[in-house]
Amino acid sequence: MRIIRAHGFGGPDQLVIDEVPLPDPGPGQLRLRVRGIGINPVDWKLLSGKAPVLPSLPLVPGGDVAGVVDAVGEGVAAFAVGDRVMAHPGLTGGYAEALVVDASACAIVPTSLDLVDAASLPLVALTAWQGLVADGRDIAGLHVLVHNAAGGVGTAAVQIVKALGGRVTGTASFGNSDYVRSLGADDVVDFRVDAPDGRRRDIDILLDLVGNSKETGLWSLVRSGGSVIRVAGGADAPNAAEEDGIRAYKVRVRPNGEQLARIAALVGEGRMRPEIAQHFTFDQIPDALRASMSGHIRGKIVASVK
Repeated sequence: MRIIRAHGFGGPDQLVIDEVPLPDPGPGQLRLRVRGIGINPVDWKLLSGKAPVLPSLPLVPGGDVAGVVDAVGEGVAAFAVGDRVMAHPGLTGGYAEALVVDASACAIVPTSLDLVDAASLPLVALTAWQGLVADGRDIAGLHVLVHNAAGGVGTAAVQIVKALGGRVTGTASFGNSDYVRSLGADDVVDFRVDAPDGRRRDIDILLDLVGNSKETGLWSLVRSGGSVIRVAGGADAPNAAEEDGIRAYKVRVRPNGEQLARIAALVGEGRMRPEIAQHFTFDQIPDALRASMSGHIRGKIVASVK
């Protein structure tokens, strides 16, 4: 089978296609014939060699996959050969024609969803879910500010909050405002133009997907007793802290099939949908990474595997 990997750090030019043996699933694992791969900024950040924690080489990027189960390891009862599943296997390993992944990281793909498009969901939707509700928080009736609502995680977050009964304000450029509203946002603001000064301090949860919410004054909109969820920025900050009556948390996405199944249920019910910016093929993944690096992407980039 073919995999795409880098034998040295750098840019997309470091990626090569290598032939490797087909892996066999161990106990508690599935083997997927991959049909779709999600492309994420973390892929090229790890590839750059400048991430805070570097993976080992050779590096196979990829934290989003969807495909068909073609082998089941010992002790797996929830999945069978032929099942269509999606998974976040971790931050690496997904750029492959076949993949062994823990069954506990997998969820069944709704029948209404194409497998290539399904690959856009796991990492971003789990990031949003784990930041917003995985600790048991009920966000029904809460006002959530999603900073960078047009990006991959932001697109998922807006839809999750609305599906669970919350109110959403999203930050986005004027050109993306209609798009973010189409996801369900109640309000869209470009704080580079409309400064937060003078706005009501009525945000219950700020989901910071940029990392500059303090510098831009967005923290000042969070009410006393509210929360800031840091997905970007704050790498050296503690996992949890309190400042000026605001609780700040740091989120690093983790594989979780049970949470992914709840996300899949929202998709199956028509309360959430993948938002695809561009489609590429497996052989075009270096170009897909370059597109991701360009910024200003609405939703997700995906690659299909024949």
